Amino acid sequence: MNRAFLLALAAAMSLGVAGCKIVYDSDKDETEIPAGPEGDDARNAARLEETFEPQLLPHIRDKALDVGELRRQIAADLEAAGTAHAQRGAGAGAAWNFPVRGTGVVVEANLESRARTLGLDTDDDAAADVTLQLGPVIKGTALRDGVPFYNFDDFRDQIEYAKLSRALNDRITASIVLPEGDPLGRTVTFLGITPLRGAGDEVIVTPAELSFQP
Repeated sequence: MNRAFLLALAAAMSLGVAGCKIVYDSDKDETEIPAGPEGDDARNAARLEETFEPQLLPHIRDKALDVGELRRQIAADLEAAGTAHAQRGAGAGAAWNFPVRGTGVVVEANLESRARTLGLDTDDDAAADVTLQLGPVIKGTALRDGVPFYNFDDFRDQIEYAKLSRALNDRITASIVLPEGDPLGRTVTFLGITPLRGAGDEVIVTPAELSFQP
């Protein structure tokens, strides 16, 4: 290579470097949530912060049927009751998700597994007719599907949508405080959502609020 060529090459490289902008890590917006799967948890945490107290709880409180009234309405016409009071999940044969409230006496308690439950007698016949899910393993997606403002189209994909349901269930589990000792015989007041496909389905409630009377 001759001297003139080397000088020209050096000049070109110098111009190229001068036109580049070096971005240092400190220049990045640390609050920006990644658009991919690594941002799912952060986006869902933000959704819960925005909706759980301001929207979800007021919606359930406002729409909840007393458990006895719920039984009467679904026995008469499940579809009519669902249309009037519930949100239906996506897909053929999806359950109606009914907001429900009630008070009952604990007659069954499964507190040994991770899917803890309480069986309540709400109609004074000494038999369990409502099951409360306590977690940490809560089955189903009732809290997500039982309100009108978690729309699938607002999510990155089905995985992020599923993660929201888990986040909601985890939020509920963390809020449940059981009384000391054996809960059998204790009176419980609950507010939550139950998914029903048929009038004869077991009433299994994912609670949004739960309290034990002294």
